[in-house]
Amino acid sequence: MPGPTLGMETVEPQSLKKLSLKSLKRALDLFSPIHGQLPPPDPESKKIRMSLKISNEYGGVKPAGQPPRKVSSDAQDRDQQAPGSSNVLALPGPGDSRNPLNRDGQNALVVGPSLQSKAPNVGLSGKSTTVVSAPVPFDRNFSTSALMERIPSKWPRPVWRAPWKNYRVISGHLGWVRSIAFEPGNQWFCTGSADRTIKIWDVATGVLKLTLTGHIEQVRGLAVSNKHTYMFSAGDDKQVKCWDLEQNKVIRSYHGHLSGVYCLALHPTIDILLTGGRDSVCRVWDIRSKMQIHALSGHENTVCSVFTRPMDPQVVTGSHDSTIKFWDLRYGKTMLTLTHHKKSVRAMALHPKENCFASASAENIKKFNLPKGEFLHNMLSQQKTIINTMAVNEEGVLATGGDNGSLWFWDWKSGHNFQQTQTIVQPGSLDSEAGMYALSYDVTGTRLVSCEADKTIKMWKEDPNATPETHPLNFKPPKDIRRF
Repeated sequence: MPGPTLGMETVEPQSLKKLSLKSLKRALDLFSPIHGQLPPPDPESKKIRMSLKISNEYGGVKPAGQPPRKVSSDAQDRDQQAPGSSNVLALPGPGDSRNPLNRDGQNALVVGPSLQSKAPNVGLSGKSTTVVSAPVPFDRNFSTSALMERIPSKWPRPVWRAPWKNYRVISGHLGWVRSIAFEPGNQWFCTGSADRTIKIWDVATGVLKLTLTGHIEQVRGLAVSNKHTYMFSAGDDKQVKCWDLEQNKVIRSYHGHLSGVYCLALHPTIDILLTGGRDSVCRVWDIRSKMQIHALSGHENTVCSVFTRPMDPQVVTGSHDSTIKFWDLRYGKTMLTLTHHKKSVRAMALHPKENCFASASAENIKKFNLPKGEFLHNMLSQQKTIINTMAVNEEGVLATGGDNGSLWFWDWKSGHNFQQTQTIVQPGSLDSEAGMYALSYDVTGTRLVSCEADKTIKMWKEDPNATPETHPLNFKPPKDIRRF
């Protein structure tokens, strides 16, 4: 390698490591996330900073018995150029020459959470404004939450509702009471039981009017037609039956389910019947011809809840596979699948007036909009049990019945749980038989009937003596404004 020429110094070749460290340092300086913040305190310069802080805060105070502090020429020039711009927070008092307010109103004193200004802000009128504030510590993080206006909660406040109380217990079944349906005239209601019978009761008095036999397993689903004198029943014996209430006997049977039938619903405008069961299929039947129109298959587990609407989606099913499906009734295809729940969707309730419905699972109760199926919000409490049944009336009172005998009442609009009650088992029953299997409001929405595991039927109504003073509304809106 030839030596260096005269007049030029030897250039030491820089190592690759040194160059990479230089570029790394440059990149760190440019793209460091704390580039705009104050540097961390240096322990070596602590004494210097403390002396500066003391001189800034107590510069105008002369300690007793000590000579006056010497001021540098630069500081004197700065004071002459900007009178009244001292960093000392001057309090008004008699004879205080350092107070900017005492100088004929030429300077205004502004105290606020701003950093100290080094020079006065001169406005159009030529009057200077001095910004004076307490010294800011180095480790303070200026958060935007301190500057943001606190938004009040947008959560709707629930209206006060009277608590519900049990006023009648009806005994008569010899097994678990599994299903219930009211007739459109609100004169009687029918219940299906694990004793394989269907009993018809008077609404006003609770007296037994009729007992129907025909199923050979427990009756899990009931529905009464509002257009014909027909009642439909379904049970664990795979049978779906149509009863003529003028002759009190079975006139049609619908064969096709491969296992037990768990739920049943009648379409409000068309003469079709929907049944869902353990074969994971919701079947659509023509009432008159007994023919199966569709087999709505797509669920991976038992279809345990179903309801229908006059408009699309006309069929909505909930399943043990933790999904809810909307079905296109014309083609028998799935329109939409909701996967919000984590556990079995055992109960659903369609609001009688609004276009929304609620679904219950073991982890929570959710509300969805119709017809698109948008998730609205969760209910604000958690029942922490398997919810077997739910019902809602026109007033917006949602009732949910749990496997442990808990009956909870909710405000539909806000999701507030305003009452929690526990059913009492009838004498001779075990405490473990305090379970609710079916809930239904009557046509007026003023009575609630529960079907329970202690073989009884209990009727509930609002307490007429309750007032907002005796039962205050303890409502705390959720902290998060988003409704989920």
